[in-house]
Amino acid sequence: MCQHQPPCPDVEAGDHEAARVVAAHPEQGWSLLCNGVVVFDDTGELLPDGRVIAPHRGPARHVGASA
Repeated sequence: MCQHQPPCPDVEAGDHEAARVVAAHPEQGWSLLCNGVVVFDDTGELLPDGRVIAPHRGPARHVGASA
């Protein structure tokens, strides 16, 4: 699907979220990446084959911070 050089990461790659955005809809909370992945503002994902990746935010920055 990707025509960029170097090509965007494949859907199965660990860094597939690094692909270029080809359509952004911030008012709806999602973007389509060049590799066919739909990423949502809540960090969830919809893969081209229909698989869903649940939101995967890391811990809040203040959690575990020393005072």
